[in-house]
Amino acid sequence: MPKKSQPQTYFIRIVDRPARKLILKRGVKAYHYFEYLQEVGTSVNGELKKIKGNLYEPCGMWLPKGLRKPGTSEFVMGVEMPTDYKGKVPAGFEIIDLKPCKMMVFQGPPFADFPESAKAIMRLWAMLETFNPEPYGFAWADDDGPRLQLEPNPKRGHIELLPVRPLKKKVKSTY
Repeated sequence: MPKKSQPQTYFIRIVDRPARKLILKRGVKAYHYFEYLQEVGTSVNGELKKIKGNLYEPCGMWLPKGLRKPGTSEFVMGVEMPTDYKGKVPAGFEIIDLKPCKMMVFQGPPFADFPESAKAIMRLWAMLETFNPEPYGFAWADDDGPRLQLEPNPKRGHIELLPVRPLKKKVKSTY
């Protein structure tokens, strides 16, 4: 008898991200992590982890058009810092300002080990293709900030954060 697949449960919540700075390294034309590493090298995450005083862990992100520079990639890696950060910025990196925004956090189920991380990412992306935030009182707000992809971790599952804005009209409960 074939094994039944386990149902995939996703935890979704809304968080408020404060105004902050972002230390990032831009690529040239990369749209995803592996293309990006081919362009900039594999030491980026290690460099970001050395930066002290960060608000959150280093992550991959897709920048909205307003934060991209001509001739640079949509996908970057960076770490968010407090607005008053005055420390060093590593050579080849830059620092920019990010406005406050709301983010919808999607957290997938734990997975067995790192070879399974690609499957965990693809399952979350497949769910996001049809996800509609409107029943929850929100709309996508791609220009409000970068889409964040945290490092996949087997114990916590795969996590991505997407910018959203509250809808102007109230959503009727279906309960």
